[in-house]
Amino acid sequence: MATRYRTTVIDGLDVFYREAGDPSAPTLVLLHGFPTSSIAYQELIADLADEFHLIAPDYPGFGHSSAPAASEWDYTFDHLADVVDRLLDSLGLTRYAIYVHDYGAPVGFRLALRHPERITGIISQNGNAYEDGLAPFWKDLREIWANPTEADLAPLRANYTREATHWQYTHGVPDVSLVNPDKEALDQALLDRPGSHEIQLTLFLNYAANVAAYPQWQDYLRTHQPPVLAVWGRNDEIFAPEGAKAFARDVKDARVHLLDAGHFALETRRPQIAALVRAFLHSLSD
Repeated sequence: MATRYRTTVIDGLDVFYREAGDPSAPTLVLLHGFPTSSIAYQELIADLADEFHLIAPDYPGFGHSSAPAASEWDYTFDHLADVVDRLLDSLGLTRYAIYVHDYGAPVGFRLALRHPERITGIISQNGNAYEDGLAPFWKDLREIWANPTEADLAPLRANYTREATHWQYTHGVPDVSLVNPDKEALDQALLDRPGSHEIQLTLFLNYAANVAAYPQWQDYLRTHQPPVLAVWGRNDEIFAPEGAKAFARDVKDARVHLLDAGHFALETRRPQIAALVRAFLHSLSD
């Protein structure tokens, strides 16, 4: 099943998305993290398009979507979710499962809170919704959230270097030869665009709103009991595996799988993850 590469206009912005599979089949919306884009899912889309309908958007500021300056557009997770929500509306999608990784979790859980009746299931691959999952990586940033100053922001820019991008892809990975360097290179090229660092700084600071919203997301899980598959790189130093285990507190039949991988578990454990996702999506129609 061929992947199609489409762009549509949402709120005056060009929003790029990948689409594959039969639109009449069950839909899975794939929501990417930082610092990547929908390219993170290109192989998984090919794996699953024989049976499922796949949609993978690039958020504003990421990938091939418009990236207005941070001074010209309100880069918050609420606003990213607004754009994705309107994209899905424009495609006529009213029932879908979501696959969330990293930044995809705050986007996806906002969609779930707005439209609980639309969500058929949630797949979280290192997509956090619990304080349990905040690894020591977040300690300094959490202190900055409380009272950010210009002096505090300068060190955060180290997260946008090639070395930092390489670390995200390779930390906790037993065999780094499995990591495709092409994706790192593309992510870095996009991070290095003029104005991109300011966009990402704005979102780093706004991540505090996600932590504050964790109790709402957890209440949604307890109340609506959506089917959950948490498939997590257990060696992740950004979102710890305790974040995966925590889903089982709130969702009775949550399926939790901890893999020998890092933050970008899909890069090195894709066949295993694809099989788990396929079985999970089949179970939604049982």
